[in-house]
Amino acid sequence: MDIFALFARAVRLCIVFAACLCVIFPASADLVSVRLAGNAAPTRVTVETSSELNADAFLADTTSGGRTLTVWLGEAGLPEAGEGTGGVIRWEVSGEALIFHLDRPLTVARVLRLPPSGSAKHHRLIFDLEEVSPARFSIRARKDVKRFAKLSEPVPAGTVLAGAAEPAKAQRKPFFGGKRKTPQFTIVIDPGHGGKDPGALALAGGKEKDITLAAAKTLKSLLESDARYAVYLTRDEDQYVELEDRVTKARDWQADLFISLHADAAGSASVAGASVYTISARGEKRVDKEAGRNKWKIPMEDGTPEQVSGILEDLVKRETKTRSAEFAEALLPELARAGPVLRGTHRNAGFYVLLAPDVPAVLLEMGFLTNKDDAERLKSASGRKTAMVAVRNGIDAYFDRQESRLASN
Repeated sequence: MDIFALFARAVRLCIVFAACLCVIFPASADLVSVRLAGNAAPTRVTVETSSELNADAFLADTTSGGRTLTVWLGEAGLPEAGEGTGGVIRWEVSGEALIFHLDRPLTVARVLRLPPSGSAKHHRLIFDLEEVSPARFSIRARKDVKRFAKLSEPVPAGTVLAGAAEPAKAQRKPFFGGKRKTPQFTIVIDPGHGGKDPGALALAGGKEKDITLAAAKTLKSLLESDARYAVYLTRDEDQYVELEDRVTKARDWQADLFISLHADAAGSASVAGASVYTISARGEKRVDKEAGRNKWKIPMEDGTPEQVSGILEDLVKRETKTRSAEFAEALLPELARAGPVLRGTHRNAGFYVLLAPDVPAVLLEMGFLTNKDDAERLKSASGRKTAMVAVRNGIDAYFDRQESRLASN
């Protein structure tokens, strides 16, 4: 069997994945219409209703198998079924649920809630769907299980959350209301060094491990002001964390982005400026070895043939590398506006913290502690905040670009 036949078979195996998007309609909201747009993987679902809706989306598996996108409705006069387009094969009403049958693994990239305006006389709830790899879908779905478990009301019987052992009988249902927002993206910040490892020493005193921790806490606080981010630190005190444990934490937290903060040192005091590293070709050769040693397994469906699994894993690793580079490119102009940067600011290296096979990652050197101006800037709270605001802006630009990719089509 040649590589193209194996790839085609891998695509067919995507059918085992399912997506369940649950939306509760207020009792007074009538479903007016359902519209779909899109020629391929980018697909837009527009649900028109008589009153405003607030909803949250969760990926899950269903007991019936196949891929579905489910919208739970209140009692209302509903259309019965319709043909699909893009990534939707067809849609239908089943009880109080509006079900979209999908032909590929998709995730909700953006949700819009629009009030009546101009010729649009009804409220619109819009879901932009983006194609992802089966493994990336599985990671996203497992993350939604954890969010789902924090919520308070029973979901309809017969729904199986991805990763659950059996159908949910008294599981939880998402919170639906205008005030609460659940995080969409998980960001893990890694303050370099710590404990017995001080890192570089700054001119006129100061250690890299203290500067990176202070910067990480500042960045965490800045990010947490945006409800779409859940933020974790690999260490929040002066302790040493093994490199493999830093990466393992990011994977356990199912990070959408991993940022390792450092401050550099050079033989010349004149060298100054920030730089961003993503994985190098040499580093890529270490990924499989370290993934095997640390059990960083990319999730696959049980029973997937080994050859097909290998193809899917390669696709995930390629996607991870691409997204790492996309974030680096979004970050660079923000860093340049905030302070000095090195020539050739985006660099490649085989740093251990960049070796996760399925988590986009960068290592940021915030400046040189062997340079007087850089050291003073990074040792001051105001200087660190300026740098971390730039990082926050880069993160916003990166995720904004992902969210708007479909809307611009």
